[in-house]
Amino acid sequence: MPRRARLDAPGTLHHVMVRGIERRRIVNDVADRKNFVKRLGELCVDTKTPIYAWAIMTNHAHILLRSSEMGLSG
Repeated sequence: MPRRARLDAPGTLHHVMVRGIERRRIVNDVADRKNFVKRLGELCVDTKTPIYAWAIMTNHAHILLRSSEMGLSG
């Protein structure tokens, strides 16, 4: 059964999950984590996307955000 279409209206609250392929690591150490957070922060400022919560584990991350005027894929 196919996945239902994602609601991508501006201002919609989303739980985004980033996962490593085959449960592989997405970060290896503290420097990787800091780089991930820095890049995520820069992207959110550039796209005016507010992040309400995030959690980074070694093989996946959860991000709670509200989509900007461009939507999620803009």
